[in-house]
Amino acid sequence: MSSAVHVTLIGGPTVLIEFAGIRILTDPTFDQPSSYQLGAITLKKTSSPAISIDAIGHIDIVLLSHDQHPDNLDTSGRAFLANVPQIITTSSGAKRLQNHAQGLNPWEAVTLQTPDGHALTITAAPARHGPFMIECLTGDVIGFILCLDDQTENGLYITGDTVWFKGTEEVSHRFNISTVLAFAGAAKTRGPFHLTMDVNDVLESAKAFPQATIIPVHCEGWAHFSQTADDVIQSFKTLQLEARLQPIQPGETISVTIGK
Repeated sequence: MSSAVHVTLIGGPTVLIEFAGIRILTDPTFDQPSSYQLGAITLKKTSSPAISIDAIGHIDIVLLSHDQHPDNLDTSGRAFLANVPQIITTSSGAKRLQNHAQGLNPWEAVTLQTPDGHALTITAAPARHGPFMIECLTGDVIGFILCLDDQTENGLYITGDTVWFKGTEEVSHRFNISTVLAFAGAAKTRGPFHLTMDVNDVLESAKAFPQATIIPVHCEGWAHFSQTADDVIQSFKTLQLEARLQPIQPGETISVTIGK
């Protein structure tokens, strides 16, 4: 059984996903523009969230790709977690957050009942926050695959902060994905390499999931992004793939479908 999914971009990696009577939020970031010191690195937030933390309303689940970087969990977002009944994140992140956070390793899954009577399965997807061997610097990250009623068809894939690598490719072998929320922007904070998907990685996602609509997010609002949503749009247009892409602006809501 399929369900209409309403996707609202709040800003950066923070996306509100509503379907089957459930409200899910990814990577809460609600601070105003600010700077954050991470060792020798300074991250600068350049824009405010399109929807304030007071206006967001009740959230049933937070899907937190990782907790160690403020562009995925800032000060206000961290405080917001106290009001969320269920948080799903990395195993190491759950230990740091404690309380009601649940940790998943890649390919582990949890199944929940939605208010509309669906069984929602959330599977942790592998993610690598930069080039090979970067984990000792950036820490653990996961993405998420959302499927309804024990199906692997027409799932929603949230990449989290990752580049395209064997782990993300494996998602395409295990699941039929109808929508990809691609954390893009080609973030660069150290060295010449990117820490999140660049345009080529997003194109690889489109190739690996040939039936999926690609929604680029997490490519605005922070100074360390080296590419924008417009870069993704122009590349898809150049390759005549624009029909595969669904751009979204902060504050905008678009609708997709999950399940069959």
